[in-house]
Amino acid sequence: MSQLVAGRTGDWEVVIGLEVHAQVSSKAKLFSGASASFGAAPNENVSLVDAAMPGMLPVINRECVYQAIRTGLGLKAEINLTSVFDRKNYFYADLPQGYQISQFKQPIVGAGVLRIVMADGSTRDIGIERLHLEQDAGKSMHDQHPSKSYIDLNRTGVALMEIVSRPDMRSAAEAAAYVRKLRSILRYLGTCDGNMEEGSLRADVNVSVRRPGAEFGTRTETKNLNSLRFIQQAIDYEVARQIELIEDGGSVDQETRLFDTATGVTRTMRSKEDAHDYRYFPDPDLLPLVVTQDEVDKLAAALPELPDDIRDRLINEYGLSSYDASVITEERETAKYYEAASAGQDRKLVANWMTVELFGALNKSGEGLASCKISPEMLGGLVGLISDGTISGRIAKDVFAEMFESGKDAADIVEEKGLKQVSDSGAIEALIDTVIAANMDKVDEYRGGKDKLFGFFVGQVMKQSGGQANPGMVNQILKAKLDG
Repeated sequence: MSQLVAGRTGDWEVVIGLEVHAQVSSKAKLFSGASASFGAAPNENVSLVDAAMPGMLPVINRECVYQAIRTGLGLKAEINLTSVFDRKNYFYADLPQGYQISQFKQPIVGAGVLRIVMADGSTRDIGIERLHLEQDAGKSMHDQHPSKSYIDLNRTGVALMEIVSRPDMRSAAEAAAYVRKLRSILRYLGTCDGNMEEGSLRADVNVSVRRPGAEFGTRTETKNLNSLRFIQQAIDYEVARQIELIEDGGSVDQETRLFDTATGVTRTMRSKEDAHDYRYFPDPDLLPLVVTQDEVDKLAAALPELPDDIRDRLINEYGLSSYDASVITEERETAKYYEAASAGQDRKLVANWMTVELFGALNKSGEGLASCKISPEMLGGLVGLISDGTISGRIAKDVFAEMFESGKDAADIVEEKGLKQVSDSGAIEALIDTVIAANMDKVDEYRGGKDKLFGFFVGQVMKQSGGQANPGMVNQILKAKLDG
């Protein structure tokens, strides 16, 4: 469903397409044996090929090709058994060859699809136009010297997958959901670590506006956004800027823009080049890349279960809400943890404890799931104690807090502290009699029609029991006594 933005002169529709650059997870670069690791000293990971020394020839890294195919399969995309590497000619100080080896007319991966899940649980399919392999450029550093720029070529030649979407997104929230989902798929597949802070995943955002149902407007491209927040901010700014510009009688220029993270503003970088400006031609040093259907089939057979498949199973078989299923499946580790924790337990209750209590505690402590002291089986055990009536939900929160701190098992904590729920009807009746005797004035008010006082009596009984009385039994016995 289209989401419209109100302008001074009527409604506008936003049209968004993304080009995401994902660094391929591989030990070596795309065309050389130099290390592709992050964090090395400047120019430490540079081979003669990367530095474009005369006579150096590129040699394709098979693992990078396989990683691109795995990603294509994960995006339910067409795999092209023959693809061609081209030279894309442009000149930057940090591009030693004076061209980038990329793919243009014949990419390795064709059309695919990615399903996004919005905050309200609704889903939409976003078209993938293509995925092609290319080498990264180096990095110019302008803050190392008052009058000179320094060049670090460590990143030069690192393998990138450029994943180009169709212009199918209609809001900044959809664009963020798309990148989040794409990152999730890449991490499940192990084809990119998705670390946006280190630049392993960055997005170029194409934005245009149009009147509802009209032809596409002129788009701008905002480059190198490396966080979901910046992607949303850049889109919102561009949408407002373009609408204001057109409504004031101006027109949008097709151009490349940069986003200033400090001010939340985009600014002109350069006028947008068209493909012919790059003078693409097949790289004469590289033969067409040919893979066999047998290779593709073997890679497909070895793929892990992907987030959409797991999410559908959690909804259809376990009865989880769309939201809980999406949160749990965003990371592969989280999905595995949930499967182990909920085995043999109340699946919905485990999901609730994971998404609320466990994730809340992890966020507060800054810990990750991997270092958490509560194992999946321990969380399942805690939920089991709630399900069988051993402890109440309120007591369970206190037990959980101690488990999180100490790593002790729930059953041991309950035993040590004597926290078992009181389900003895005689004991509960005695507590209720005490509370009623101490509050006869409120009993009269309740019987006179103040039904809301029932909650007061329940609270008093639970307080008397130190939170250990079985709430269901308290409600049942209390109602019979008050109404009797």
